[in-house]
Amino acid sequence: MKRIISIMTIAAAAAVPAMVSAQNTYSGYFLENYTYGYEMNPAFGNNSNYVSMPVLGNLNLSMRGTLHLSSVVFNRNGKTVLFTNPDVSVADAMKGIKDNNRLATYDKIEIMSAGFKAWGGYNTINISAVANVDASVPGSFFRLAKEGITNRTYDIKDLRAHAEAYGQIALNHSRDIKQVPGLRIGAAIKFMLGVGAIDAQFNRAELELGTDNWIARTNADIYASVKGLTYKTKTYEPKQPGPGNEPYDYVSGADLDGFGLSGFGMGFDLGAQYKWRDFNFSLAVVDLGFMNWGKTQWASTDGTREVETDAFTFNFDDKADNSFDNELDRLTDNLSKLYNLKDMGEKSSHTRSLRTTINAGVEYELPYYRKLKFGLLNSTCIAGPYTWTQFRLSANVAPVKVFSATANVAYGTYGFDFGWMLNLHTQKGFNLFVGMDHTLGKLAKQGIPLNSNASLNFGINFPF
Repeated sequence: MKRIISIMTIAAAAAVPAMVSAQNTYSGYFLENYTYGYEMNPAFGNNSNYVSMPVLGNLNLSMRGTLHLSSVVFNRNGKTVLFTNPDVSVADAMKGIKDNNRLATYDKIEIMSAGFKAWGGYNTINISAVANVDASVPGSFFRLAKEGITNRTYDIKDLRAHAEAYGQIALNHSRDIKQVPGLRIGAAIKFMLGVGAIDAQFNRAELELGTDNWIARTNADIYASVKGLTYKTKTYEPKQPGPGNEPYDYVSGADLDGFGLSGFGMGFDLGAQYKWRDFNFSLAVVDLGFMNWGKTQWASTDGTREVETDAFTFNFDDKADNSFDNELDRLTDNLSKLYNLKDMGEKSSHTRSLRTTINAGVEYELPYYRKLKFGLLNSTCIAGPYTWTQFRLSANVAPVKVFSATANVAYGTYGFDFGWMLNLHTQKGFNLFVGMDHTLGKLAKQGIPLNSNASLNFGINFPF
C-alpha cells in the first residue's frame, strides 16, 4: 500500500492542498430556495434576507478522479491485493488505468455570508476559504510499477500537479430588468488574498533501466509561491566517479520558515436568466480574473537533462536487497533523485488567470404540476490541462413551502454521477440543506470509497 500511496500522490508531493476554483454543489443550481445559487450564477437571488451560521453556512468537500481504488486493488484467492501482485495479470492490472489519470480534491468553507434586499435588487457578501488540489499521473508510471524491468524503456510524460490556497471576499448584486420582462442580471466582484501556490510540471522522464545503472532523460519545473519556503539540496556521490559521472547537487525537499500572504487577485462573476413561458434560461461566467503571486522559488532541470546514474540498481532476484520492488519503493519515496532538479533561485512576481467556469442551463416547469421542474445544466471549467466539463439532468420538486428536493444524473470528464439535495427552509428563522453531487458508492473494508468521485454539501442559515 505504501507504494500505491506514493504513486497516486506523486504529482502532488510538493504541493500544498489547494487550487483556485469556486466550489459549489451543482445539484443546487435549479433547486427552489437554495440559498447559494448566486455563487453559480450571480443573477440568482433569494426570497428572504439571510445570515449564515459561521463556518457551517455553506460547507463544500469533494474529491474527483478518473483513477479509482477499484482499479488498483483486486481480490485474489479471498485476499485483497494490489495490482502489482503476481496473481494479477498485466492485462487486468492495466484495464482500469488510463493514459492520463486525474485526481483532485475541492474544499470550500464559507466563513461568513449574508444576503439582503436593497438598492433595487438582492445583495450578498461572502467571506470564504478555499483549499483544493489537482494532479495528473500518466499510465506509464503504473506500467513501470507492474511490469518492472521486463520492459527496458519507459516514457513517463505529463506528470503534473497544480495547487493554490486563498481567502476571498465577494460582493454580489442582482436585479430584474423592468424594460425587458422576464430578464434578470447579476454581477459579483471578488477580492482574493493568496496563501500559497505551487505548480509542478514533470514534463518528461524517459528511463532506460539496467541491472547496474540506468539512464534518465528528464524535463521538469516546480514553481513555489509560498512565503518562507526554500528548497533543500543534497549532493549525489556516484559509486564509481569518472568523466560524465561527477557528483552534483539536486533539490531533495523544501523548508518552510514562517507564514504569510503570498499574493492577491481580483475576479468577476457575470450572469443572466430569462424566463419565457414555461422555460427559464440561464447563463453565467464565474471567476473571470487573475491572481498575482509574489516572489517564487524555482526548481528546474533547466531544459531536457540526461543523467546516467547508479543511484538505483535493479535485480531480477526478488530476494535481493536491490530487487525491483525494493528499488521502486526507494524511487517513489525519493522522486527528486530521478528528476535531478536544480535550485534556480528566486523569480519575481507572476500573474496567472483564474480557473473560469461557464454555467449554461435551461429549466422547464411542468404546466400541469407547477411544483415539479426539470433542468439541464452544462458546466465547463477552463483550467488548461485540468479543464473539465459535465452535463447534469435534474428533477426538482417543491411539494410544500418549507421543503424542496432534487435528484440528478451527470456525465462528463469524470464519468457518470448521481446527485441529490434536500432543502428545509422556513420563510423566516431556519434553513438547512444537505446534498451530494457525487454520491458515495461501494466502500472498501477500511471505509475508503472504491470510486474516487464523492462530495458533501452542507449548510445552516437563518433567513429573516
